[in-house]
Amino acid sequence: MNKLIVSPSPHVHGGDTILKNMRDVLIALVPAYLLGLYFFGLGALIVSVTAITSCVLFEYLIQRFLLKTAPTINDFSAVLTGLLLAFNLPSNLPVWIVILGSLVAIGVGKMSFGGLGNNPFNPALVGRVFLLISFPVQMTSWPRPIPFSMTYLDAETGATPLALIKNHFGQLPDTLDLFVGNMGGSFGEVSAVALLLGCVYLLLRKVVSWHIPVSVLTTVFVFTGILFLVNPEQYAPPIVHLLTGGLLLGAIFMATDYVTSPMTKPGMLIYGVGIGIITVIIRVFGAYPEGVSFAILIMNAFTPLINAYVKPKRFGKVKK
Repeated sequence: MNKLIVSPSPHVHGGDTILKNMRDVLIALVPAYLLGLYFFGLGALIVSVTAITSCVLFEYLIQRFLLKTAPTINDFSAVLTGLLLAFNLPSNLPVWIVILGSLVAIGVGKMSFGGLGNNPFNPALVGRVFLLISFPVQMTSWPRPIPFSMTYLDAETGATPLALIKNHFGQLPDTLDLFVGNMGGSFGEVSAVALLLGCVYLLLRKVVSWHIPVSVLTTVFVFTGILFLVNPEQYAPPIVHLLTGGLLLGAIFMATDYVTSPMTKPGMLIYGVGIGIITVIIRVFGAYPEGVSFAILIMNAFTPLINAYVKPKRFGKVKK
């Protein structure tokens, strides 16, 4: 009979908890949320409150009445899922569609696999992609940024920069607008400066490492840079790809999810490069102008394979 051998005390506790990590990620998202409220006003507030409330409620109800387990809503993971889902939605999306996306994110993307720590795919992206496929018109009707706007369902809409690139029409916003977030898109993904501030906070708090965000962004920059050098009239400059769409939001806050990303640093680099390549392929050659959500979910599926073949060195193992 094999026995588990445990070394004698003292044992060192790392100090990390689920609640602490979730809280830090939520804090890192505050700048992007505030700028989203500034540019998209009432609609952003309604969508975010609806997504967070419904995600928490669905997780509680599923655990309490279907799984018959103790609810874990106090760990703030459902709050984070709801906020990330809202960040990936247009600020004029009807409430009932937001609630449906929350149900899919929590019920299908998270709880059907056993809850936090067991889900192979990022729950917020599962909800977002479900809505994009099911309601393509509503999910691609982007409100124009109007500071402190009090409009919601009847907000004035327009094309995103990626749509302008894809269809080769219209003038792109200047670099400053792209950096600050004065453009159409999902309300939580538009401000590069706010998302980068959140990234710095997470790195300083050691909630995430640099490997995934840097590998994703570097891959997109190099790939799109090559295309731009080959044909600058057809392909957008790499800086435009970096500052538009959900690339920064996905690379910093969604691809780095502990559960759905590789465990080793070499594995993280492989994972990040894969996300970058797939994103550019979909953006440039695919039917959708954006490909970050699909790229992350595809690489989520490859994570077990990456973990199996890129393993950390065993502690105490001597090289032969």
